[in-house]
Amino acid sequence: MLCLAVAGVSYFLGRVSGVSALIIAIVLGVIAANTIRLPERLAPGTAVSSKVLLRAGIVFLGLQLIIGDIARLGVPMLAVIVTIVTVGILGTVLIGRALRLPPQLVILVACGFSICGAAAVAGAAGVTEPDGEHEEDTVMAVALVVLFGTLMIPLVPLLANLLHLGAHRSGLWAGGSIHEIAQVVAAGGILGGGTALTLAVVVKLSRVLLLAPVVAILGVRERRRREPSAGTKLPPLVPPFIIGFLAMVLLRSFVPLPPWVLQAGGILQTLLLAAAMFALGTGVRVRQLVQVGARPVVLAALSTVLVASTAFAGVMLAG
Repeated sequence: MLCLAVAGVSYFLGRVSGVSALIIAIVLGVIAANTIRLPERLAPGTAVSSKVLLRAGIVFLGLQLIIGDIARLGVPMLAVIVTIVTVGILGTVLIGRALRLPPQLVILVACGFSICGAAAVAGAAGVTEPDGEHEEDTVMAVALVVLFGTLMIPLVPLLANLLHLGAHRSGLWAGGSIHEIAQVVAAGGILGGGTALTLAVVVKLSRVLLLAPVVAILGVRERRRREPSAGTKLPPLVPPFIIGFLAMVLLRSFVPLPPWVLQAGGILQTLLLAAAMFALGTGVRVRQLVQVGARPVVLAALSTVLVASTAFAGVMLAG
């Protein structure tokens, strides 16, 4: 109830300020954890919020996607989107290894920056860390998504203008390079709305769709990693929340849903994910994050450059 109440406050503040409710919720969680002593009896509820509500929120994220809109981008652009996600994840993992960062943090940053920000971080964490043993890594990855995605909001339109890309290519590049959906919408508005904004959102949602196969691959990888340990509970090949996510995509794509259902689904998705972000924030200690040093920031910067440059090259070839 506490997590959902904070999610409601975050949603309201987000509507007023224009800042993502997920960002507000996780910041409130970190502040609460580091300024006041939360009662121990809240721990079971925050644990449920950070896992069950989070996965339910990802399920409702599927209502934003329409397969027909994505298909209309054309085969060349769809190939570019797959390349962006593939190169972004593999490249970020290699950079993380070179920087000798914890593998869990690296894979979360790779998924968040390459696919769809905080939702991808949460989805990957739900498979690779189902018991939430390293929540600090999840919060660090979300914080980096917020920081560098926000920096991209003015930077992509500025560079697009300097390079004279035009509305079409500018929109494709924004959707292919910026981390969060809300950040893509903000950048699309700066680009002038209309064609640029529409293309940016469709490309971004195409990247969101790739959350399903990536999480399924991580699930297979996690099963193989755990199999040698006798008695260890193995994660499912395809997590139930990913099946639910795909079911919502199909529902939105092939069933004419009334506007109020879509609006309610969007609000519910935001509230569930915001509740999960607050719960994750309450498990973080600032001192532990500070001790990590500058290497995660370097990883995030290089990952941003990698994803943005891959998107740019692909758009110039296919767009």
